Amino acid sequence: MDVTGARWRKSTRSSTNGGACVEVADNLLGVVLVRDTKDRDGGTLSFGPAGWQAFIDLTKRTGRVG
Repeated sequence: MDVTGARWRKSTRSSTNGGACVEVADNLLGVVLVRDTKDRDGGTLSFGPAGWQAFIDLTKRTGRVG
């Protein structure tokens, strides 16, 4: 998958202490990308838009991941 056009931003749910931070790129057609801010070359997760929205909805309802 070509992600050269991805525009990364720090997730609004990331902590402010520099520890648990993720970046999200949601500007590419049909995919949302997620990566670790501290290890940008370590790998990227990809989600379809519906799967990403389900994840966001869950975290809003429960206030946590998992």
